[in-house]
Amino acid sequence: MNSISKTTLSLYKTDFVAWTEQTVKLINAREFSQVDWEAVVEEIESLGKSDRRELKSRLEVLLQHLLKWQYQSNLRSSSWQNTIDEQRNRILDLLTDSPSLQPYLSEVVPESYHRGKKAASNETKLPINTFPVDCPYSIDEILDSEFLPEAI
Repeated sequence: MNSISKTTLSLYKTDFVAWTEQTVKLINAREFSQVDWEAVVEEIESLGKSDRRELKSRLEVLLQHLLKWQYQSNLRSSSWQNTIDEQRNRILDLLTDSPSLQPYLSEVVPESYHRGKKAASNETKLPINTFPVDCPYSIDEILDSEFLPEAI
């Protein structure tokens, strides 16, 4: 650790992009003793967390729009349809890039549904107890590009 330059150490805190570029150069040059490995490990860990957060966030938005689609059928719009399609596409992209996230879906659907339900209630002005307590859609339905829930 003491062989790492102060510049490399300070870049991580002061200019992240410059730090990544410097780190790539050092690794490509096989100057491993100059690499701030603690920071590299920290960033690799954060990448996995970031993908999990993105999956959860996209599920929340998707579930919110599926609920709006189902419970306010008279207000359906192409914008809602586009949001549903976009969230599904981005979720499928995440799952294609990181198949190990697949089991995480069943873990986060309940919390994502709760948050999506709250957002749907806020946007529709429908009381939150209008919506089912638990997610009414299976994971297969949530991800199915052809699935849209029937109007209530």
